Amino acid sequence: MVAFGWWSLAVAAMAGVFYFQGSCYSEKAPNYSFLQQATSAPSIAYYDYIIIGGGTAGCPLAATLSQNFSVLLLERGGSPYGNPNITNIASFADTLSDLSPKSPSQRFISEDGVINARARVLGGGSCLNAGFYTRASPDYVRDAGWDGRLVNRSYQWVEKMITFRPPMLQWQSAVKDGLLEVGVLPYNGFTYDHMYGTKVGGTIFDKEGHRHTAADLLERANPSGLTVLLHATVNRIRFRTKGIARPRAHGVIFRDATGTKHRAYLRKGSKNEIIVSAGAIGSPQLLMLSGIGPEEHLRSFGINVVVDQPMVGQGMSDNPMNAIFIPSPLPVEVSLIQVVGITQFGSYIEASGGGNFARSAPTGSRRNFGMFSPQTGQLSTVPPKQRTPEAIAKAVEAMNSLDEESFRGGFIIEKVMGPLSTGHLELRNRDANDNPSVTFNYFKEPADLQRCIAGIKTIERVIESKAFSKFRYPYISMGALINMTLTYPVNLRPKHSNVTTSVEQFCKDSVMTIWHYHGGCQVGRVVDHDYRVLGVDAIRVIDGSTFNYSPGTNPQATVMMLGRYMGIKIRNERLGTDGLD
Repeated sequence: MVAFGWWSLAVAAMAGVFYFQGSCYSEKAPNYSFLQQATSAPSIAYYDYIIIGGGTAGCPLAATLSQNFSVLLLERGGSPYGNPNITNIASFADTLSDLSPKSPSQRFISEDGVINARARVLGGGSCLNAGFYTRASPDYVRDAGWDGRLVNRSYQWVEKMITFRPPMLQWQSAVKDGLLEVGVLPYNGFTYDHMYGTKVGGTIFDKEGHRHTAADLLERANPSGLTVLLHATVNRIRFRTKGIARPRAHGVIFRDATGTKHRAYLRKGSKNEIIVSAGAIGSPQLLMLSGIGPEEHLRSFGINVVVDQPMVGQGMSDNPMNAIFIPSPLPVEVSLIQVVGITQFGSYIEASGGGNFARSAPTGSRRNFGMFSPQTGQLSTVPPKQRTPEAIAKAVEAMNSLDEESFRGGFIIEKVMGPLSTGHLELRNRDANDNPSVTFNYFKEPADLQRCIAGIKTIERVIESKAFSKFRYPYISMGALINMTLTYPVNLRPKHSNVTTSVEQFCKDSVMTIWHYHGGCQVGRVVDHDYRVLGVDAIRVIDGSTFNYSPGTNPQATVMMLGRYMGIKIRNERLGTDGLD
């Protein structure tokens, strides 16, 4: 029973592992004059730029373009401001366990049997994640073909407003020292830079434990140049096709919270554009719903094909995460990801801990154990047809009977770099509010599995290190920790009995998401190096769906950087300037 409580809390905490600033304007969050409910929008309106998705890329992109042009930012979710589950570090898991239609987090389960979530809120994944902030490597920047000077300035623009140095208390320090003891060297101290060895990264949580998000970057917007509509779900992008050589995007159709339909169009002008920043799930889905995708697949749903583009939805990847939970004889401070070991063999080692945030806030008179709690019905050890209300109630009762000491502890995780394994995304229907079908093919490529094995073995050595010894019970063997991990609901995949003797099987059976999914609209396959969609005009995709690999140990910094970076590039191209700010 105690083990059940420990692990349930640990996986609730894992829900946070996931995956902006500049001008003279001074409007402060959350009192933005340009922030409106979509119900207040006119039936038809015109803009220079229409950005679909107010997430980690869309917010800095909108803030940048609004300084010179009229911009409409359409966000299908609500505002993050005033929501304590988003703001406070100690209660963030509640958002991921909220399955209501208005939740900032929209759950989806991949065809691999791994429970995942996508953001549905202004600020995107930066409102839901564990807050770790780290840049991409120089090699990644070079391979992407980005301008290094502008990349650095764009990162700095983000960092001036929403990043902080974490406190690094006892638990995180013990993990750091353990990594160094087992040879994840050198120690690089506190840095945003990506380099081999062990380092302390940045965080978007301030010293009071309050989250700062991509939505805060809208403080740098020009209020007279920006309109942000909340609860505005774009159903499709409209194209002109008659009398022109290639289809040209010219408007969008979206619905407000009441279901009322609105239209927004580009103003006349050859350089005006629609920019899709709906994320790795939303962007390929919206392109397909709008007629850009595999012809046969689109026709099966009665969608008029604008461009037969078979690569839309391909190359989907999610960095597999595996973890070991360690119950602690000592209290563990509330901490999300603060330290990372960047290994030479392609696995990143991180840690998080603390009873308060794992335990989360009471739901009525009962504890809420986050997105993997029995209240949500995701009990992987129980077949779906047996997940009855009675079975769930029994599990909840058992959890609520645990004493406070059962909630001490934390976990050490490993994330596979890259990864090399890829899958695909397909439509289920024509409803933009529904999740598409997503397959990530975790560990399809043997190299990814080998990286996981090496990562788990490194975690075991850290747990057994002298530096970490005060945070583990000496009489609980590594095999017992492994078994504890596999006993409880980390995913919906089949479990095997040989996990204590086969690290390979443990990796496969215990795989989870780290919320760093990407792909579906990749550069060179769906968009060009300026992020213009191939085969059509006046439309770009700017977000993580364009990535071939996940940048750094957490992509949020690079996604926010990309929004700012491309905003500057688009502005300079249009105005004929070459400024970095």
